[in-house]
Amino acid sequence: MNNALFPAAEYWWFYVGFVGVVVLLLGIDLGLFQRKAHAPSVKEAALWSLLWVSLSLIFNYFLFHFSFSEFAHSQRLQAMPNFNADASAKQVALEFLTGYIVEQSLSIDNLFVFVIIFNYFAIPTKLQHRILFFGILGAFLFRGLFIGVGSLLVQFQAVVVIFGAFLVLTGAKIFFSSEDKLIQPEKNHVIRWLKKFLPVSADITKGKFFIRQQGTLHATPLFLALVMIEVSDIIFAVDSVPAIFAITREPLVVFTSNICAILGLRSMYFLLVHVVEKFYLLKYGLGIVLVFVGLKMSVLHYVYPGHFPIALSLGIIVAVVGGSVIFSLLFPKR
Repeated sequence: MNNALFPAAEYWWFYVGFVGVVVLLLGIDLGLFQRKAHAPSVKEAALWSLLWVSLSLIFNYFLFHFSFSEFAHSQRLQAMPNFNADASAKQVALEFLTGYIVEQSLSIDNLFVFVIIFNYFAIPTKLQHRILFFGILGAFLFRGLFIGVGSLLVQFQAVVVIFGAFLVLTGAKIFFSSEDKLIQPEKNHVIRWLKKFLPVSADITKGKFFIRQQGTLHATPLFLALVMIEVSDIIFAVDSVPAIFAITREPLVVFTSNICAILGLRSMYFLLVHVVEKFYLLKYGLGIVLVFVGLKMSVLHYVYPGHFPIALSLGIIVAVVGGSVIFSLLFPKR
């Protein structure tokens, strides 16, 4: 990727610093504010959601100024014909914001699956935060791997078209799918395999993933729920990572926007868990978004003069997702 704005070989330190800050924030969250297992109130969840969103927007503001400074002093980029540091920095900031909104919207759809998983394993509300915390740590690893592979694949135009077609089909499939049918823990091959080699205890009173009973290590339903959370995240990553690559080809923007969106998923879950079923039209909005970004990735870039405007993409995505939420509230499900 010779024309990459942020070549990994030059900006590896940015990735390391970003991951370090994220780990620090999560450590403060778990070690200081979430030491005792409890069921977060709506007010607490709302405040944490606001905090994570605010931190993401602050990072986007920093990313804009950082990008402008780097682009303005880069001889490699300045040598490119018609390159404009200010316009490119604004483009990066818009791409981050659009990617963040897409990933945040798709993450809301994950909440339906989380509810099914926690209900199936009968996980008390006060212990769900712990599972989601470690689930997010696993999500960081898998998303990083997916994005790394994706950044290599999108260099081939044929793969880009395939990704776009896949997103269109996935978006269309959402209109006819049911989360209950997609996620069935009792039929999951990973869970079945674990139960063959690892004894499972029904005891969750201690809030641990593993306990010893009669000298033998047993997994608890908390661990099985965590495994299902990770499996479901991998399934959703197959959709969300190509969706963000349809918005930007810069791995640094894809990675940071993806991680920032995931950071607020726990608090958003506790904020929306009681009302998420009211947004029954949201999944159709997300289906439309996936179809749109798939077409943008595989078709619209070719029929539109130059690249499809990122500002227009942002407006369409916000209008579709916001409209599906508003219409869900205006026309409640019977």
